[in-house]
Amino acid sequence: MSLTIKDLEQLQSQNPDLRMELVEGNIIVMGPSDYESDEIGSRLLTFLNMWVMPRKLGRVTGSSAGFILPSLETDENTGDPEKRNLRAPDVSFVRAERLKKTQRDFVQLVPDLMVEVKSKSDRLKPLQEKIQLFLELGSTVGILIDPDKLLVTVYRLNQEPITLRDNDKLTIPELLPGWELALAELWPPEFE
Repeated sequence: MSLTIKDLEQLQSQNPDLRMELVEGNIIVMGPSDYESDEIGSRLLTFLNMWVMPRKLGRVTGSSAGFILPSLETDENTGDPEKRNLRAPDVSFVRAERLKKTQRDFVQLVPDLMVEVKSKSDRLKPLQEKIQLFLELGSTVGILIDPDKLLVTVYRLNQEPITLRDNDKLTIPELLPGWELALAELWPPEFE
């Protein structure tokens, strides 16, 4: 049985504490993130918002914002209808000209920037596949943050990924000209 976005919305209203995604007709329940991964996502969201908001460049959202992705074609021989996916990256950015007014619903677009932060229980391959899907559907940049290895990998369609570490700076000139983030700022500090 292939589920729809309406099915997801109904399940979500019955289970408001659960985070869910719809992937090729299947509902995926997302477990809570570990504390460090969520803190890293929150830190990135804060740093992005501090740059984006005063310049009115667009909208930055966290892991609860759902995006209805464009339809994916299925095998023509099966006769199955096109399937809609509803996915929620850990951090997203949509340029202002693409979403002039916020919506009180899931948005039907692909974010310009999508970020996944690897949690303790995540495997890398599904995260990389999710990023690749978003790039193929129109995202300009996808970022994978791996707190275990203190690495940030930046993906762009049809380009080799760029891996950042140590004292490198994260930049996204095609979306956020002039913005940069030293990786050391991304990792949660230790308090004495």
